[in-house]
Amino acid sequence: MIKLDLMRNVLVVVVMAGLLFLSAWVLLPFMAAGVWAAMIVVATWPLLMGLQRLFGGKRIFATVIMTLAIVLLLIIPLWLAITAVIEHSTEVSAWSSQLISQGLPPAPDWVSSVPVVGDRVAGMWNDLSADGTTNLFQEYVGPHLNEAGQWALGQIGGLGGVLISFFLMAVLAALMYQHGEQGADLVKRVAERLGGANGLAAVTLTGQAIRSVALGVFVTALVQSLLGTIVLAIAGIPYAGFMGAVMLMLCVAQIGPSPVLVPVVVWMFWQGDSMGWSIFLAVAGGLVIMLDNFLRPYLIRRGADLPLLLILLGVIGGMLTFGLIGIFVGPVVLAVTYTLMMAWVEQAKAADVEQRTTSGISSPNQEK
Repeated sequence: MIKLDLMRNVLVVVVMAGLLFLSAWVLLPFMAAGVWAAMIVVATWPLLMGLQRLFGGKRIFATVIMTLAIVLLLIIPLWLAITAVIEHSTEVSAWSSQLISQGLPPAPDWVSSVPVVGDRVAGMWNDLSADGTTNLFQEYVGPHLNEAGQWALGQIGGLGGVLISFFLMAVLAALMYQHGEQGADLVKRVAERLGGANGLAAVTLTGQAIRSVALGVFVTALVQSLLGTIVLAIAGIPYAGFMGAVMLMLCVAQIGPSPVLVPVVVWMFWQGDSMGWSIFLAVAGGLVIMLDNFLRPYLIRRGADLPLLLILLGVIGGMLTFGLIGIFVGPVVLAVTYTLMMAWVEQAKAADVEQRTTSGISSPNQEK
């Protein structure tokens, strides 16, 4: 009888595992869009509830507005970024070729007057100008630029598929907004069936980690790239929209806007046409670059009490491992693992303290 029950349980487990595997295989084409939709819905669920209260409990109106916001804030900016990269790629390539062929001019006089490092920077600049930049670019920079160009073209070619995935994600997000409570209840029931109270705690921690990543990473990237684009446009820098799209991608990848703003500031001082605008761009660009040091930790702390280094490693490692979807998956996995591990450690510590307290109280009674 025991063997029969054992065989029946093993058969049930095998059948359920096979069905789950086949179900995941069938849903694999929708997996990326579904994960993106779930992450965005969880991160923006409080906004949906606020809109629903504003419309007198009408969920459908709140769902329509949130879906339109996803389209306006994600799909349209992505399309504009692709268009800007394609339209200006030839002009940027021609400008780079002109810079390589003409080389650098001698260092301006103000460079040597910079305290501490001015003389050294001016000497390196003049040496590079005297030797010419053609050989330098051809021998050292050229091969890397070629590889980077091929990679960028591959990414742009794949962004069309990402755009389609984003439209599918918007549709799935609308369905999740409309029927979110049923989905959340199912997830909680499964988690409770698997891990009891700890399973429910893991689901709560997952939601907090998702909100933390959405606030800390994406909001900071949007603010930095938007402010950087405004600063470039005010200073009269050409291709400000193109550079803003590049800054957005770099900020999401946790590199920051420095690779765009620093060369532009150097180029402005190099031109020397307007020292006032050059100083304005340097100061404003520096503030934009340093903004993430204050804004991102603040937003992450609002979402969940997680170490900043953990979020950064999760974003970068997740993106390198899983691609765009890893921006959410990586930090969420690390955050949930870290929080569960710390809860497990604290639980063991609390149990040890309780045991010592109980022993200390019971011993006098035993003596009496």
